[in-house]
Amino acid sequence: MTQQPSPAILQGAPDVLVIGAGVFGLSIARAAAEAGLSVTLVEADQVGSGASGGVLGALMPHMPARWNAKKAFQFEALAGLEGHIAQLEAETGLETGYRRCGRVLPITTADLLTHHHARAAEARTHWNTPVTGFAYEIEEAGDHAAWLAPEAAPFGVVRETLAARISPRRYLQALALAFSARGRLITGAPVASVSGSAPSVTLADGEILSAGAIVLAQGFSSFAMLEALTGKPLGEGEKGQALRVAAPELSAMPAVYCDGLYVVPHGDGTVAIGSTAIAGRTDTEAEAAPAAALLARAIRFCPALAGRALVETWAGVRPKPFGRDPLVGRVPGFDSIFTATGGFKISFGIAHLVGAALAAELCGKEPEHPLPPTFRTSAHFA
Repeated sequence: MTQQPSPAILQGAPDVLVIGAGVFGLSIARAAAEAGLSVTLVEADQVGSGASGGVLGALMPHMPARWNAKKAFQFEALAGLEGHIAQLEAETGLETGYRRCGRVLPITTADLLTHHHARAAEARTHWNTPVTGFAYEIEEAGDHAAWLAPEAAPFGVVRETLAARISPRRYLQALALAFSARGRLITGAPVASVSGSAPSVTLADGEILSAGAIVLAQGFSSFAMLEALTGKPLGEGEKGQALRVAAPELSAMPAVYCDGLYVVPHGDGTVAIGSTAIAGRTDTEAEAAPAAALLARAIRFCPALAGRALVETWAGVRPKPFGRDPLVGRVPGFDSIFTATGGFKISFGIAHLVGAALAAELCGKEPEHPLPPTFRTSAHFA
């Protein structure tokens, strides 16, 4: 049983205690601190030690078909991310590796060509191309022959200009530095349990930390804690693997995406390639065979990657909610317990708006960019 915090601990309790120093946790902590709340962030290991500390850094929009609140929110997030990053880099003096690199999508069948022509028309409307400049256009495969093998795109390519890249680790370090100037960051502090009655957490070493509100943002580990509190299973971890190869002359190339394959050139002279997906696996051991298969597939699309030196193979566990969309907001039945998890593959592109929206909720205000209804905890607990 979780013991109650002592009066001495309660006296110095922060307004908000965030669990997890991944991209959601850091974004929420920073936004809440900027809103004037006192914030403590506790992390079991180090900043970015979970799924957020990967290598891919792909910031790619959903297809503009079947437009809905989720896609509109993601568009606003990606469109405004450049300004958010510029402010963060100016504030901290750290580079995040951000660049709006765009993306090419090989078109492999005649049916897909018809599909993408329809998507291009929808993008002009939903992305408001005449005003924003963000385009989704069909081009000849030969226009990208220096990067994308023409035989890999027999019906041409989509070239879209909204997608971007970022260095996940550099971004997290910048967020951590910005937050640390306003709040308290504690690393190496695993949380053993959470009490919702008098909001507090008990650390693995027995120390108790109390707060006005607690935010569970520790990736897939949040699901177990939420189930312990509510009795409802809400998601699971899914192992993913990615790698980096050395290719300094390719840093200006656009990202490539096709059927789950991501190829993302970065400004540090590497190209990130991802990612595998293994449901039900929560270990973080990098395995040679899946990495080799991933690289071989990437080379078929991008022959310039052949013969490159392997820099790193990475594996992590992404939070995959059963409700498909991220899970953000107050936990039903608990006035002072909140959560933000389940971003899966879109977390980095939306985290700044998720952080701002939850910070507004913590302050009892309306956010500038409201969360989509499918993100709200009420949708996941229905």
